[in-house]
Amino acid sequence: MKLKLSYYICLIFFRLKKIICTVTNDLNYDQRMQRICTSLQQNGYNVTLVGVQRKKTLPLFPQQFNQKRISIFFETGFLFYAEYNLKLFFYLLFTRTNAICAIDLDTIIPCYFISVLKQKIRVYDAHEIFTEMKEVLENKKTLWFWTTVEKLCVPRFNNGYTVNKFMQDEFYKRYKKRYEIVRNIPVKESQKVNQSESQSTNSFIIYQGAVNEGRAFEQLIPAMKLVNVELKIYGKGNFYEQTKQLIAENKVENKVKLMGAFLPNELNKITPTALFGITIFDAEGMNQYYSLANRFFDYTMAGIPQICVNYPEYKTINDEYNIALLIDNIKPQTIATAINELLINKALYDTLKANCLIAREQLNWQNEEKKLIEFWNQIL
Repeated sequence: MKLKLSYYICLIFFRLKKIICTVTNDLNYDQRMQRICTSLQQNGYNVTLVGVQRKKTLPLFPQQFNQKRISIFFETGFLFYAEYNLKLFFYLLFTRTNAICAIDLDTIIPCYFISVLKQKIRVYDAHEIFTEMKEVLENKKTLWFWTTVEKLCVPRFNNGYTVNKFMQDEFYKRYKKRYEIVRNIPVKESQKVNQSESQSTNSFIIYQGAVNEGRAFEQLIPAMKLVNVELKIYGKGNFYEQTKQLIAENKVENKVKLMGAFLPNELNKITPTALFGITIFDAEGMNQYYSLANRFFDYTMAGIPQICVNYPEYKTINDEYNIALLIDNIKPQTIATAINELLINKALYDTLKANCLIAREQLNWQNEEKKLIEFWNQIL
């Protein structure tokens, strides 16, 4: 109560700079934005994260920052984006703020127009190269639309940040915008992680994150026929039903379990109990090939090794820390061979696990957030 009172006193007398961040996600499950908004709030900003209110959405869980959900009628496709962006436009129009931060292209249009109308600072959080996602590339009309949005809006966002060096260079190549790099690294909570590790008695491998196109489930599920271990998949997404079908077609129901979406605090307790994690992507599309996924760091923070694609950004980090067994392709046989290697090669497994415990002392949000705070302090 005293902390809350102190916060409002500061808000009145010092008029904290207000930042509105906009996403199309369920706020309860967006670990990345929870980290970012919490850090900004703790460092003297008044932050509001805006997301979607769907029909089956759980009530909002309390956070240190403000949260706002916009209710929608259409839940998928073009009508979803049109409805949400229109409602977001009017929300931003009638809400006081000092800066507006668009997270990815799918909320950038209202953020741009409101920032111009109200003469506010605008920031682009380029979590990925949206026009290079597999689900966008496969549909010509969708690709044309988002490419047009990118070309119209991104050059007008002088301030921004992205998640790795390749994406930083790509935005400069396309639009001459030199965005900062703020990686998606989890908060270090060593005591909680260590407790979970000491209690680990399960024998399963884990995939955590969105079950979306481009995540190589077409190869991972058949690979499970060639191994003797259980795979638990934590997450949901646009490829969830297809993944169910793949499990049935390959007759691996006894080995692959779709666990659904879990809240971040629940998942943080589960991940350290797994033997190791899976981080694989299709090579199609620049966004997949040059990705740097949240789960890559989540497994490391949980103190478990992982099997990971040997793509440039992952290789760069693994060359320094040696925390993953890298594979050169995502053929089912290759994935299965790597899984079996980590299951039987105790020396390799123990080395990777020990390196994870060392790496997480450096690869943690407490170190990474300094770049985020410096960025916002410069522009506000």
